[in-house]
Amino acid sequence: MSELDSGAARTSLAAAQQVLDAQLATEGSDAGRTGEDLFAVTSLLDSTVALRRALTDPARAASAKAEFVRRTLSGRISPAAVEAVAALTAGRWAAGRDLTDACERLAVVAVAVQAERSGHLDALEDELFRFSRTIAGNPGLRDALADRAAPEANRASLVSRLLLDRATPEAVQLARRAATAPRGLRAERLLEQWVDVVAQRRQQAVAHVVSAAPLSDAQRERLSAALTRQYGRAIRVNVDVDPELVGGLRISIGDDVIDGSISTRMEEARRRLAG
Repeated sequence: MSELDSGAARTSLAAAQQVLDAQLATEGSDAGRTGEDLFAVTSLLDSTVALRRALTDPARAASAKAEFVRRTLSGRISPAAVEAVAALTAGRWAAGRDLTDACERLAVVAVAVQAERSGHLDALEDELFRFSRTIAGNPGLRDALADRAAPEANRASLVSRLLLDRATPEAVQLARRAATAPRGLRAERLLEQWVDVVAQRRQQAVAHVVSAAPLSDAQRERLSAALTRQYGRAIRVNVDVDPELVGGLRISIGDDVIDGSISTRMEEARRRLAG
C-alpha cells in the first residue's frame, strides 16, 4: 500500500472515507462484509489494468465513472462497498495503483469499524502488531507466508490455525488477507501498515476532553452520547482537568477540535478589543 502522499490523493481518499462512514452508519449495515467486498474490489483492480485506467481516466466525467461502478457492481457486493468505490472513482489519482491502494485502505477501515462495534478495536490494533512481529521473528513462518507457489488456501489455513482462539475475528480476517493477497509486500510489512490504519481509527473513536473541573460519570455519559450522535459512531470520552480553562470544555476527536472553554473565549474577546 503506497503512502498516498499527494494532496489530491489524500483529499480523494478522505472524501471516499466520509461516504463509507455514512454508509456504515445506516441501520443494518454489515461492516465486516463491506470490508471483504472492498478487498475483493482491490483484487479486481489489481488484476485488471484496463479497469484501473478507465476508473482513473481524468478525461472521463466523475459521474460517468460512478455510474459505471454502480451498474457493474450493484448486487454483487454490499451497497456500502458500491458507494465507497463509486466515491473513490470520483477522486483524482495520479496512477491506477493509487486507486487500488485507497480501496484496500477503505477495506481495512471497514473491518476496523466492525471491530469498533464489537468492542474489539483496541485488541485489533494490538493483535495485528503482535502477529506482524511473530512473522518477522520466525523465518520458517515468514517464508511459508511468502511462498507464492503455495496455494492461497494453505496460507489462509495456516494463519487460522495460528490465531485460533487467540485473536478477534477481525484480526483473523485481516491476517488471512495479508497472507493470501499481500500485493507485492511481505505479510508482516502489510500488517504493520494496517496497524497504522487501525490506530488512526481508534484515535478518531476517542474524544480527548479537557475540562476546568472533573466531570461526573453522568456528565461523561451525556457527553459521550451527544458526540456519538454527532459523529455517527461510538465515541469514548477521556477527560483531563486543567483549571486554567476557567470553565467549559476543549474536545479533540482526531483532527477535529471543539473549543468551548471560557479562557479561549476571553482571549478571543481581548484580541477583538485590541483591534
